[in-house]
Amino acid sequence: MFNFFRKKQEAKLFYHTDVHCHLLPGVDHGAQTVEESLELIARQKAMGIDRIMFTSHVTENTFENTPETLKQGFDILKAAVEEKGIELDMHYSAEYRLDEYWIKQRDEGRLVALPGNYILLENSYQQELLMLDDIMFDIQLKGYRPILAHPERYPYYAMRHDRYRTLHNAGVKFQVNLLSLAGYYGVGPKQTAEWLIDNDFCDFLGSDMHGERHAVVIEDYITTKEWRKIAKKLDGRLLNDKI
Repeated sequence: MFNFFRKKQEAKLFYHTDVHCHLLPGVDHGAQTVEESLELIARQKAMGIDRIMFTSHVTENTFENTPETLKQGFDILKAAVEEKGIELDMHYSAEYRLDEYWIKQRDEGRLVALPGNYILLENSYQQELLMLDDIMFDIQLKGYRPILAHPERYPYYAMRHDRYRTLHNAGVKFQVNLLSLAGYYGVGPKQTAEWLIDNDFCDFLGSDMHGERHAVVIEDYITTKEWRKIAKKLDGRLLNDKI
């Protein structure tokens, strides 16, 4: 039993940067307190993550965050991390839902990009946004480098893998969720995530961690043989640590 727990504790990711998580305290429906944020950061550190991109939701009507609210949450957490003496390279941006609020933020020049001018974008779960190709082209013209968050989770792409090819060939990077690979969202997203990896359409992995439940799922998954096979396929291909 003790060997089992020691082995689980020592399970590490092969990369060191999480490009997608919801750990800023009280900013969206992820971590709600500084204490919870620090606990989840500790869990990430134990998995080998020492650089985190905090990507809180920016969504019309639910989480209408601004550069100011994002910075406020980040500054509070950064001060707590420094007070605890935690060594962590920290950056903040957002997971932007492609909706009217995002268009307003974009047009006003109020988007907060990741390092390298990457920007994490989330499509609707109901249907693909009209004119998506034009939007992705336009944002690249503005100097941004779009990353589509968890493309495996959009059910309308499940039988239309040609859309993945079209978007990826047009310069849109793809970020697959570890939770999808672990089966957290069901068989469909898991199979699609594996298909994206097998076809070299996975540019980034992200935890998409919101709370302890997600942390436990990921901790368990990265101890498995299945993960080791996936990691072997992706090692040297991911852009996480290059962002």
